[in-house]
Parts: sequence; C-alpha cells; structure tokens
Amino acid sequence: QLQLVESGGGLVQPGGSLRLSCAASGFGFDHYAIGWFRQAPGKEREGVSCIGSSGDSTHYADSVKGRFTVSRDNAKNTVVLQMNSLKPEDTAVYYCNGHKGSWYRDVWGQGTQVTVSS
Repeated sequence: QLQLVESGGGLVQPGGSLRLSCAASGFGFDHYAIGWFRQAPGKEREGVSCIGSSGDSTHYADSVKGRFTVSRDNAKNTVVLQMNSLKPEDTAVYYCNGHKGSWYRDVWGQGTQVTVSS
C-alpha cells in the first residue's frame, strides 16, 4: 500500500548539516507515524526520531535532541529529518519507517548513507 524512499544522505564534515527526506508513494500516508532509525557498522539499529501521523507529536533520541528536527508535510507525502551540528557518531545508514499499528506491517525504506568525517 505504501512505499518509502529516503534521500539526502552524503558526506559532511563535523558540525555540518544534512537534510534527509522520506518520500512516500501509495495511499494512506497520513495514517502512518514515521520513525527514523539508523544503524552503524557493528552496532544495533537505534531509533533516532519519530513523528505522529498528523505531525503534532515528535520524539527524539537523547543523542540527537537539540540537533535534529523532524517534520512532515502530508500534502506532499514527505517527512524531513533536518540534521544540524553533525558529529562523527552520527555516521550510519538512516532508514525511515512507517507504522500504522500492530495490525499492519511496518513499511521500511531502503536507507541512505550519512557519513560525518573530516
């Protein structure tokens, strides 16, 4: 029903910024909460941020709080993760996830690589 595609990753120096987008196709985007996850080599996948289906509720991991901002535009079927003051520890593959409840299968994007290095 829904497909997600991440974009915007790349190489950035410490202290720099990147803007990741999660673009949805299909129906029902405004019924999905969207989460951002990341996974670095040798580390477990971790949640980064999430935003409710209407955009009213947001949550951030402590490690990114104050640096990252998540927003969504349901009219455009997109969720954006604005990442500022990036640190080498932010290096990972970032995935967006669509969640509509336990009765529905989560939808995952393919991931986009973020590398923070000098």
